[in-house]
Amino acid sequence: MGSVEEERQLLEDGLSQDESYGLYTGDGSVDIKGRPVLKSNTGNWRACPFILGTECCERLAYYGIATNLVTYLIDKLHEGNVSAATNVTTWQGTCYLTPLIGAILADAYWGRYWTIAAFSTIYFIGMCTLTLSATVPALKPAECVDSVCPSATAAQYAVFFLGLYLIALGTGGIKPCVSPFGANQFDDTDPRERVKKGSFFNWFYFSVNIGALVSSTLIVWIQENIGWGLGFGIPALFMGVAIASFFSGTPLYRFQKPGGSPITRMCQVLVASFHKWKVEVPEDSSLLYETQETNSAIGGSRKIEHSNELKCLDKAAVVADAEIKSGDFSNGWRLCTVTQVEELKILIRMFPIWATGIVFSAVYAQMSTLFVEQGEMMDTTIGSFTIPAASLSTFDVISVIFWVPVYDQFIVPIVRKFTGKERGFSELQRMGIGLFISVLSMSAAAIVEIKRLQIAREFGLVDEDVAVPLSILWQAPQYFLMGAAEIFTFIGQLEFFYDQSPDAMRSLCSALSLLTTSLGSYLSSLILTIVTYVTTEGGQVGWIPDNLNEGHLDYFFWLLAGLSVLNLLVYVVCASRYKQKKAS
Repeated sequence: MGSVEEERQLLEDGLSQDESYGLYTGDGSVDIKGRPVLKSNTGNWRACPFILGTECCERLAYYGIATNLVTYLIDKLHEGNVSAATNVTTWQGTCYLTPLIGAILADAYWGRYWTIAAFSTIYFIGMCTLTLSATVPALKPAECVDSVCPSATAAQYAVFFLGLYLIALGTGGIKPCVSPFGANQFDDTDPRERVKKGSFFNWFYFSVNIGALVSSTLIVWIQENIGWGLGFGIPALFMGVAIASFFSGTPLYRFQKPGGSPITRMCQVLVASFHKWKVEVPEDSSLLYETQETNSAIGGSRKIEHSNELKCLDKAAVVADAEIKSGDFSNGWRLCTVTQVEELKILIRMFPIWATGIVFSAVYAQMSTLFVEQGEMMDTTIGSFTIPAASLSTFDVISVIFWVPVYDQFIVPIVRKFTGKERGFSELQRMGIGLFISVLSMSAAAIVEIKRLQIAREFGLVDEDVAVPLSILWQAPQYFLMGAAEIFTFIGQLEFFYDQSPDAMRSLCSALSLLTTSLGSYLSSLILTIVTYVTTEGGQVGWIPDNLNEGHLDYFFWLLAGLSVLNLLVYVVCASRYKQKKAS
């Protein structure tokens, strides 16, 4: 909508420029030079194509490396299966830990824009280094001759892993910042823009999966059939496109000022409340310390209203007699504002919701592990084509690409009529639905395995480590259901950790939500280790032997389904008790 039309509409509505529906944003956002921004000229959907384009190209670059990395390590660097798998999982785990670094830098010092810009450059350098290591003959080991495969030299390993871990570091500044930065383009104080922000998260996740789909099909095919130099070079090129797309939108962006170190502020609340542990907290919360200015003392943050939970932390905001006499309220290690105290309270309240995401991530991790192993023991031929078991994950991506527009354009408007909520379902309801669907996905996988084992018995294949005559396409429902669970739980998490986090901690909370993916993988490994130990006692074959025809992989899937049910019950209790953040 143009500025003239907007002004006319505002006049018709009887709204002044100073109100939250006015010409200027009401959430403290500024332009790149720190000046207040007009709604009509900045942010909103006009800025989002650049951010969504950046995310799509960056995810294409990431998955262009990650999807087939284990194959490169085995076939080109001549590593063993165990060594290659260990290197891949270690690198992927690092990619989900480094966001904590980028988040702290963004929230405390640089802001999201400059953090994305700096780490994107590191990312691009890493991609180019990786491409060179796969292209220049001196930087990679010679090809195998018969069964003799020369090992990579220390220098060749150094160049390859330098590029790989520069990429891991680069993701650390992009992952926790891009979605909050995109959401910053919508004014929190304007109900009309809040609705659009909910839609943004849907299309953000859609762009992620478009990038993943291109990588898992076209890029992998190029790597396998044309060459790894080109296979790594194309993702590097797209990373360059991502950087160009991001900078192109600069004049349209809305920016939030960094608010200083969130870690320091939380420590100050703990120290101040401990120092005043004998102090009585007044019944009237208005007597607690808060700045008199309209905005919070924390840069880039609105004030947060006082809540009645965790009153022990309110001691940090009690003004002591010594502070009243001296008139000095500047020592943050002795006196904190209500907003600063509420920041810590919010993180503590969010923790149980965050923890339930770990079990969901453990279930999600099965797509790249046991779902693939199950598929390899099924009939992978369709006519004259042979489908790699790992390629079935494409059904998950297709499911997400299908469900995002369906959810955004059809489900939300319908549900909104019944709930009256801007986004149809609340973030907590949306996440809970996703957790329920994940139970269905595990149940579908277990049912397919029961049928597979039944056919193995009928054909006398139990003692033979061969695939059974059951089409791998029977796995499609479990992948499709997992994709549906993603668009509810993962996108719900994006919304929840953005909306409910303190304004000046949004990148940090985004990084914490990403951490559940890493912890979920570790939990999956732990459960698998325990199950293997318990079920192989006394010389038993166990649930998951090398020959799956002898085992009971269905029992493991039922176990995960049961854990998911328990996790869902815990989530329902935690969600029902959760108190929403109230920003003034």
